Amino acid sequence: MSSRRTALAAALLCAVPAAPLFAQDTPIEQGVRIGITYTPGLRPGILVLGGARSVELDSARAILRRDLLLSDHFEMITLPGGDSLLLGLTGAPSEGEPEQATGPADPFVNYSLYAALGADYAVALLVDDSVSARVAVYDVRGETVRRELPLALKSLDDPDFRMSVHRTADEVVRAATGEPGFAASRVLYVRQGRLWRVDSDGEDRAPVTPPGVTTFSPTWGPSGRRIAYAELEGGWGRLMVGSPDSGGFQAVPPTVELLNFAAAFSPDGGVLAFSRSGDEGTDVYAYNLAQDCCLQRLTVGRFSDNLSPTFSPDGRQIAFVSTRPGLPQIYVMAADGTGQELFAPFDWGVTGSSHAPEWSPDGTRLAFHRDVQGSPQIFIMDARSRAVRQLTSAGRNEDPTWAPDGRHIAFISMRTGRRQIWVIDVETGRVRQLTNVGETRLPAWSPRLPEP
Repeated sequence: MSSRRTALAAALLCAVPAAPLFAQDTPIEQGVRIGITYTPGLRPGILVLGGARSVELDSARAILRRDLLLSDHFEMITLPGGDSLLLGLTGAPSEGEPEQATGPADPFVNYSLYAALGADYAVALLVDDSVSARVAVYDVRGETVRRELPLALKSLDDPDFRMSVHRTADEVVRAATGEPGFAASRVLYVRQGRLWRVDSDGEDRAPVTPPGVTTFSPTWGPSGRRIAYAELEGGWGRLMVGSPDSGGFQAVPPTVELLNFAAAFSPDGGVLAFSRSGDEGTDVYAYNLAQDCCLQRLTVGRFSDNLSPTFSPDGRQIAFVSTRPGLPQIYVMAADGTGQELFAPFDWGVTGSSHAPEWSPDGTRLAFHRDVQGSPQIFIMDARSRAVRQLTSAGRNEDPTWAPDGRHIAFISMRTGRRQIWVIDVETGRVRQLTNVGETRLPAWSPRLPEP
């Protein structure tokens, strides 16, 4: 293996001791939201009502409440006495009393009380029978049921329990705002050379690859059922594709030699673009997964590096990083490699290298990190006007990845002294820490995950 490939592989990998996981909400930090304007108090208020007393429903209610909070769409209404005080005021059954199925004419809905508390919406979990329930979304101002959503009463040890509640939470967000939330999604990341995944709320952490196998640069397929990652073995980096749940990963045939990494699926999942490093530089290639053939070289480095491809959501363009101007910068080309040009403008002498581009789910923006006075910071660029906006300034921040709602970005930050995954709401500037597990790298946020 050449010294160039050895150095590049070393730069991609890092391993440190582990620590317990937690998910922590943080207030908006001063100095981490540049160009973001947020006026508190304009978000609609939402109230999650108490109800049936069972371990499963209490857990589901807690997950639902947290998902709505993390969506950043609502002001969460809370009461000093908690749910029990609210239940007493609404006349709902007290603990120990049987709870009956209720419909749109629910006698326990007290719209005037909820409005007095500042709620625009109220959400309640209603039991139908021993295996099913409903989540009712009430329009408080309109005094009507906005939507009712089915909720299967899975046991707590069911592996899909949390995700089923996350999916319902996304539909509650859709009922109130017209667009679904991002709760039913996961983030892949690398720790100690091993690939892990975690729910969007920072819970349910689990390994994806076995110990002893060095992995890096994970990415999700468009359906959420497949992922790809690079596996380092014998000095080469080969690309693996498979299910993050069941495993069964297989090597992509033309990537068993040289250093192959930083893969990206096309929007239809049929093509895998990736970076390949050789003695003459690093270039972007594409391989037809659907037909299992047809390796195509999209860039010709001529001793420069072209890497980190990312498809636009319509599949017509690929953004990537190139060192052809000297410092690495963001370029764009057609999906067949034609029409290569500088994409993200920069100010000479003010900002430096640009890395890790990723298209937003709607294709209107591009996130990346860029050096500012020697420290990487998160930027987003309007794809049409090419106007660039800096999002962070506190600490070192890198490797952005979009949530499926197109409003949140996960990234790696060292603001607490070690690399952890943080999430920023690009509309309000609110940030929260997602992981605390030693040092993490290379996050990749999934699309909304389908039913199993």
